[in-house]
Amino acid sequence: MPLLGGARPPIAALLALLLAVAGATALVLGDRDRASLDAAVLTSQQHVAEDGALSLRASLDESATDLQRAAALFTGPEPVPADTVLDKLGKVYNKWRGTAVIDPVGGTLLAARGENIPLATVLKGAPEAKGDDKDGKAAFGLGPRLVKLRSGETRMLVVAALRGGDRPRLLVASGTLNVPGISSGEDRTLLVVDSAGTVLASDGPSVARKSWAEKARRTAAADSAKTPEPGGHPGASGHLMGGGKRGEERTAVGYAAAGRAPGETSAAGALGLSVITSVEVTEDISAVRTQAFGLAAAGILLALALVVGWVLLRTVQRPLLQLYLESRRLSRGELDRPVRQFRGREPARIGAALESLRKQRLGGRPTRTGRARGGFGTRGTVIVCAAVLLAWSAPLLFLLNRAGSTVTVPQQLVEDQRRRTDTAADRVRKALNEGWADVASVAQIVGAGGGKDGADKAVLETTLREHSRYRSVYVLDGDGKVLSRAGDSPRHPGGKKPHPDSVVQLNTSGKEPAVAAYAAVPGGKGRTVVGEYDTQFLISLVTRPGLGQVWLVDKKHRIIAADRAHGYRAFAKLPGRHLNDLAVSARRDSDGTAILHRSRNSSIAAAAPFSDNGAVKGLDWQVISAQPAAWLELPEYTAERHTMLAGLLGVTAAVACLGWLHIIVIRPLRNLADQAEALAGGDRKTVLFPQHHDEVGAVVRNLELIRQQLRPATGASAKPAGRN
Repeated sequence: MPLLGGARPPIAALLALLLAVAGATALVLGDRDRASLDAAVLTSQQHVAEDGALSLRASLDESATDLQRAAALFTGPEPVPADTVLDKLGKVYNKWRGTAVIDPVGGTLLAARGENIPLATVLKGAPEAKGDDKDGKAAFGLGPRLVKLRSGETRMLVVAALRGGDRPRLLVASGTLNVPGISSGEDRTLLVVDSAGTVLASDGPSVARKSWAEKARRTAAADSAKTPEPGGHPGASGHLMGGGKRGEERTAVGYAAAGRAPGETSAAGALGLSVITSVEVTEDISAVRTQAFGLAAAGILLALALVVGWVLLRTVQRPLLQLYLESRRLSRGELDRPVRQFRGREPARIGAALESLRKQRLGGRPTRTGRARGGFGTRGTVIVCAAVLLAWSAPLLFLLNRAGSTVTVPQQLVEDQRRRTDTAADRVRKALNEGWADVASVAQIVGAGGGKDGADKAVLETTLREHSRYRSVYVLDGDGKVLSRAGDSPRHPGGKKPHPDSVVQLNTSGKEPAVAAYAAVPGGKGRTVVGEYDTQFLISLVTRPGLGQVWLVDKKHRIIAADRAHGYRAFAKLPGRHLNDLAVSARRDSDGTAILHRSRNSSIAAAAPFSDNGAVKGLDWQVISAQPAAWLELPEYTAERHTMLAGLLGVTAAVACLGWLHIIVIRPLRNLADQAEALAGGDRKTVLFPQHHDEVGAVVRNLELIRQQLRPATGASAKPAGRN
C-alpha cells in the first residue's frame, strides 16, 4: 500500500513504549532487601574516609610549604646563624616536634630544637652529602618523606635549603603523622596506611586492623588505574562490607587514598598514604515489599495499552483508510454505490461530503452537510486515551509507595552526619589558622626587609601567587593606612587601626563576606600584614559530597559560605527555625550535635562550632549541615523513587505519542473535514493541497481530483488559492 506515516507510527510507538514501561515497572519495583541499608552506610563510610584523606593531604602539604617559605625568610648574602633560624621559626610555627639545621657536606648538626631528628635518613638522600651541589638547589628535590622511629612511631621529615653565604645548609623539621581530625568515638576505627598496607597511625578500637588495611590496599591498587571523575575524590576511594550472618554485626569499611588528581601538584600526594575507616553495623533482615505492587501496576498498564491501542485503531486509523478508499473510488469515476456511513464526528462529516460529491457527479446540486456533525470527535478520543493513561501514571508519580515520615534512618548515618560536620568545621578552622601562620611568616619577612616598599611589594606578590586562599595581601601602618598591597582592593575600614594578631570578620552585611588574617610586623612600629581570604576558598572548604547542604555561619547565624551545589546569599539567615535552634544548642553545649528532624519530611541536621584555639578564637563560627533523608540510599526511598520513575515514564510515553498523533493526524483531519464540506457546498475555487504524504494527504489529493472533475460542469473558472 502506498500510504506511509500518518496514524500508524505514533500508535505503534505508543504501544511499544507502554510495553517497555510496563516491563520496566515490573523490574524496578522488585522487593528491596535491607542490603540497600548497607549501601547507604557504606557510601557514608567512603565519604568519611575521603574527608580524612583530603584533610591529611592538606595538612602534610601545608607543612612542606610552610618550611619552604620559612627558609626563604633567611635568604641573603650573609648566612643567618643556625640558632637564630630555629628561634624565629619556633615563634611562628609550633606544629613540628623537632627542627634542625645541618651541614650536608660534612654531616654536621649546626643547631637543633625539640626531639632528635634521624639525620642519617636526611643525609642519605641529599646530593649535598656528596659535595656535588654547592648552591643547595638539589635539596628541593628531596620532598617530604616518612621515617619509622625505633619506638615504632612514624615521623614525616620536611627538608628545605637555607641559602646564604658560600656553604649550603639544610633546614629540617619532623612532624607527627597523626590520624586526620575526624571524630572517631568508641565504635569507629581510623587508620593511616602506606602503599604496602602498613599501619602508620591509628585511632579507635582495633577491629582486625591489619586484615582491613591489606584488603583496602589491594582494592585501592585495583582502583588507582581509574581516572578520577570531575569534581570527585582525587585518588582511589571506595567501600567494603565484611562477611557475617544476616542479622548479625558486620564491619562497614571505607577507604580513600591521599593522592592527587592528574595535573595537580601535591608533595604529600606522592607518599602513597591512604585513610581507612571502619564501623560495626547490624544488618536488618527485613525487606520492603514492592514486587507484587510492581507486577500489578505492570499488568494494569498492559491492559490499558491494549484498550487504548484498540480504540485508536477503530476510531482513527481504520476510518482514515476507509475514507481513502472511498475518495479514490469517486475520483476514478466509480459512482454506482453510495459512500458508506462513518462513526465519529470528523469521519462522518467527510463521508457525508463525499456522498454529496458523488450525487453532484451524477447531476445533483451542491448541498451543505453541516447536519452530519454528530458523534464523538477524534480529538475527544485522543483526550480520553490520554486521560486513561495519565490516570495510571499520576498516582505512581504523586501518591503511591510514598515513604512518608515513618522511615527509620539508621543511627549510624546520623552519627556519620555529625562526625563529618565536625570534620568540616575542623578543616575550616585549620585552614584559617594556617592562613594566619602564612601571614605571620610574611610579617617576619617584611620586618627583616626594613620596610622597603619595593621589597614588601615583591614579598606580597609572591605570597599571593603561591596561595589561592587570598584575594589580597597588604601592609598597614599603625593608623590603618595601606602602605603596600598585592591583589584586589583592601577592605580594611579606612582610618581604623589594625586588629591584633587574629582572624577577623570585617563585615556583617553586603554582597560578599570579608574575612582577613592580621599579623603584626616584629619591630615594625605598628605595621601589620593583612591577608584577606577569598570567598571561593571558604566555599571550597565546606563543599563535600554526601553531606547535603552545608553552611558556614557566624555567631549571629548569618551565612558566610555554603556549598557550591546549592548556592547561598551572603549574610542570609539559615533556612529553617530548627537549624537556628540547632546552632544555638551546639554553641551552648560547646559540642557538635546531630538530630533527626521530623517535619513534613525527615532530615538529618548537624552543627559543629569552632574549638576555641588559635587565631580564629574570636570568630565564634560554626558549620551546619542538613540532608533530607530522601537523599539517602534507603530501601523505602529507593522504592519511592522507582515508583515515581515508572509514573514519569508513563506520562512521557502518553504525552509524546498522543501529542505526535494529534499534530500529525488529528488536526489535519479536522481541517480536511472543513475542506470537504466546503467543496460539497459548491466551493470550486479553492485548490486543495496535501500537507503530509499520509492517509489524510491521500484523501486531500483525491478531493482535489474530484474538484477538478466538477469544475467544467459548473462553468466557473477556478483560481488557485494559497495553501490552506
